[in-house]
Amino acid sequence: MKSIFSINILVIFVAVLAIPCTAQNVDFFDFIQQWPGSYCDTKEGCCYPKSGKPASDFIVYGLQPYSNGTRLLNCDPKSPFVPLKVAGITTLLQKYWPSLTCPSVNGMEHWANEWKQFGTCSALNQHKYFKAAVNLRKKVNLLKILKTAGIRPNGKFYELSRISDTIIKAVGHEPGFQCNVDKSGNTQLLLISLCANPQGSQIIECPGLAMNTCKKTIKFPKF
Repeated sequence: MKSIFSINILVIFVAVLAIPCTAQNVDFFDFIQQWPGSYCDTKEGCCYPKSGKPASDFIVYGLQPYSNGTRLLNCDPKSPFVPLKVAGITTLLQKYWPSLTCPSVNGMEHWANEWKQFGTCSALNQHKYFKAAVNLRKKVNLLKILKTAGIRPNGKFYELSRISDTIIKAVGHEPGFQCNVDKSGNTQLLLISLCANPQGSQIIECPGLAMNTCKKTIKFPKF
């Protein structure tokens, strides 16, 4: 995925600092979903994974562990990604956690990078880490939630407060947001963040303020 720091508008969901670490207790996860239409509708564009164009739906951007207010990174270089350990959920990962980076990559490359950066810090084994992300994505169907409230990816503009209130009503917890800018300079919805418990099984209220730098009115583009 594109680095958050390379996106035009930077938002900090819970903490700004991310440092290499040794494995330690996880206080919570930042579970982030991405709208692919916004990722692709930029001057840089996107590339579909080798498995084909993803469905017009939110995809997993990351399941990122935090401890003491710090995002954990690269905790165990001696714990390599083993494809066999996700063999039973590969189809689900292709559906819910594909990569849109260029050049196109296969899923294993993408998930290996996610495991190296964040999974090794999760205090979960490899299968449980990726299964947790898949289960959270199934549990929090953002597109269905927004569509039910009449908020659709049709290229129109919506009040951010309306999007936030809709998610809070459905999920019970406040989301964080990140936007980027389309080819015409319009601010558009890119990432929606919610916090999950240390087991990655339930959405919880974020221990810190879920911040965003989106404008009051943002575009929800087609994909």
